[in-house]
Amino acid sequence: MDGFKRKTPEEILLSISKLHRGSLKIYIGAVSGSGKTYHMLREGHNLRQQGIDVVICAVSTLQRPETVEQLGDLERVPSIHWMKDGTEQKDLNLDALMERNPEVVLVDGLAHLNRPDARFPTRLDDIKYLLANNISVITTVNVYELAAAMEVAHKLTGIEVGHCVPADTLELADEVRLIDATPEMILNRLEEGHLKGNKDTAVFKRGNLGVLRELALRLVAEDVNDSLEAHREQMGILGPSGATERILVTAQYHWNGSIYVRRGQQIAKRLNGDLHVVTLRKVNKPLSKEASAFRRSIMKLVEKVGGKFEELPLRFRRCIPKALVDYAIHHKVTRIVLGHSKQTKWQTFWQGSVINGILKRVKNVDVFLVADRAARDGERILPAHMQVSKEPYKYKRLSRQEVQAKIEKIKRGRFKVYIGAAPGVGKTYTMLREGNDLLKKGIDVKIGLLETHGRKGTIEQIGELAIMPRAEIAYQGVRLEEMDTEAIMKARPEVILVDELAHSNVPGSKHKKRYEDVLEILEAGISVIATVNVQHLESLNDAVEQITGIRVRETVPDSILRAADEVQLIDVAPEALQLRMREGKIYAMIKVDQALNNFFKTGNLIALRELALREIADDVDERLESMERKNSLRGPWRRKEVIYVCITEISQADRLIRRGFRIAHRLKAAWYVSFIAVGNGEHWKPKLETLEKLTVRLGGEFVYQEVMSRKAIPAMFASQASTAGATQMIVWKDATVKKLLPLASQMDVLIVADYDLWQSAENKVK
Repeated sequence: MDGFKRKTPEEILLSISKLHRGSLKIYIGAVSGSGKTYHMLREGHNLRQQGIDVVICAVSTLQRPETVEQLGDLERVPSIHWMKDGTEQKDLNLDALMERNPEVVLVDGLAHLNRPDARFPTRLDDIKYLLANNISVITTVNVYELAAAMEVAHKLTGIEVGHCVPADTLELADEVRLIDATPEMILNRLEEGHLKGNKDTAVFKRGNLGVLRELALRLVAEDVNDSLEAHREQMGILGPSGATERILVTAQYHWNGSIYVRRGQQIAKRLNGDLHVVTLRKVNKPLSKEASAFRRSIMKLVEKVGGKFEELPLRFRRCIPKALVDYAIHHKVTRIVLGHSKQTKWQTFWQGSVINGILKRVKNVDVFLVADRAARDGERILPAHMQVSKEPYKYKRLSRQEVQAKIEKIKRGRFKVYIGAAPGVGKTYTMLREGNDLLKKGIDVKIGLLETHGRKGTIEQIGELAIMPRAEIAYQGVRLEEMDTEAIMKARPEVILVDELAHSNVPGSKHKKRYEDVLEILEAGISVIATVNVQHLESLNDAVEQITGIRVRETVPDSILRAADEVQLIDVAPEALQLRMREGKIYAMIKVDQALNNFFKTGNLIALRELALREIADDVDERLESMERKNSLRGPWRRKEVIYVCITEISQADRLIRRGFRIAHRLKAAWYVSFIAVGNGEHWKPKLETLEKLTVRLGGEFVYQEVMSRKAIPAMFASQASTAGATQMIVWKDATVKKLLPLASQMDVLIVADYDLWQSAENKVK
């Protein structure tokens, strides 16, 4: 759907000009050897099978076996060879390409610098020339060769880049695809001698590989977010998308303004969001000398932390809530950060409360109140630096429990997970291809559970892999099939391939969920390669419902990703995925229209893709932090955080628990869930057991308590949180909030918005 909005003359002219311009697709990887050229060549073969005229020019295989194999019989237009510092270089032969006039050119090295006497100075200029002449181009680039990432890459890894591609290059592309490769995969290729000819030796440190991988994930996520914003604007959709965070800090020209900015920066960093800072300044009232100094200080700080600063005009104090909420709506803010109220009850009665005014007006936006604990605890708002273990700890004698834990880890099988934004991205296809590669190396690999959904390309990838028979289970008079975990453990292959981790087993099976079968297989010393979609992660359940309007019933705990030794994203652009759908490569043709009009709508796919990219970037960052890396793209965390989730309503409990988990996980915090109900909750018992299981599964502690009057709830929450040493409370925006806030002023308080799920105009208009 393109929406009903009339195109402007400029948009019409742009659309017409694109008809006479070639398309540009860019494959991005973290480093050389991640598989960009391999996938580019494979796409070339697929295009040629569709009758499209494809040639290659200036493609560098570096004699890597898999890449050389992919060259096949693709037609090559000879490149122009020349020497630079004793190394052979390849330039595009523009004259030969123009004479040949193919539909598509495959070319490596987007960041390449041409010879001194070339028509254009860079390969990017060559590509622009080809595009202008209606020749499409597919090319490759490493993330550290992009201007948007080069400086950060150099700072964190020390990598030097001779030439980089301008920051707006990705905007020029019609499609950007990330080829994700784990450090383990890159190092394995290096060990096998498949990365010969690569001179970027600095990248092949495990920490550097992780940093560059995270950079690539985040950079592509930003690009996807831009396209999502453009799509939502075109569709006339207002409000946050649910895929990314945007933090608004309101700070006055006062000594504590910098504290709020710093806290907002930490939140934005840990949530991978944008930071906006605003101050409300009375119209026609000059600033005092002190306020002017604070203004300069705050503006300088906001610039330093990469935020956006703006002054909003203010006439009367009572207008503050409206001004902030209007700004939040216009800028698609997801969280407003401000300080606790310091007003007395009488001041609030006569002057009104800014916080209450915001809560009354705002929807779909969380409110975060920053506690000023400097007077009591000393400064602890600013993030603490990570503490690196000192050398002597290497010689510390392990306890019996530590020894046993290490032995169990050694015995356990290796676990790898392929994750994607949606069905059909190629997770199963890639898993089977890896299985066959391992089989060729003499490793005993079998398929434990495979769901091909009738996809021809997937079925072809089975190759020589043996498929384990499924177990038959009787249920309500019908014989149903599930993965035969017992048979797998008796057969004891070295590696087992398992599709769809989130699947719920037939009642009567040993385990309720397939991921539990996988954990048992791993404990038996058998390695597992598995697949899952990002929408099945438990903590993302609400975000996925907000994006798609669909509540995903089958989930896996987020700990599954943390338990994996490797997590690899399979990234596909929404347009490419929809094309696969229309061609019947994902579902049967009879289901195609229904899928494209529901889950596979453009807005849904873009948002889910961004969600997947950011989630795996977070996973990479968690792994890097566990290695005690000093520099973190998300910033360091506090020394100690304790999260306390306060629940009074069954209907919102699941969502608050998942929110508590995600915040606690990002801040390395202990977390608790407290459910306080009025009267006898015996009729809630089944639901309470479900909530407790959810909390425990996500790593929290659950407490349930009953009170005689609703008036007692705020004081009890405040007391419980204080006893637990909570630094942050998470509450629902309900009637108890107003009375709770004065009792919790020494803590940060996150007031979770009453989201209107399924707000998307795209999801409403059929």
